[in-house]
Amino acid sequence: MSARSDVAELSSLRAQIEDLTRRVVVISDAYRNTDHSAVTGELDQAERSLTNARRALERASATLADLDS
Repeated sequence: MSARSDVAELSSLRAQIEDLTRRVVVISDAYRNTDHSAVTGELDQAERSLTNARRALERASATLADLDS
């Protein structure tokens, strides 16, 4: 497998994580000002974790792109 195809795969994974993050935020926002706001805290943590995962994939992609150039 080439670095170029791995970069493409990582790009696809990043897009999926971005979609998941948006979906988590929608649910979190629905509970933010309710009696069930504890759910929001857990979902906010999930959002942060997904954001960190996306950033790690971006760094890995950049490293692979540098190898392929």
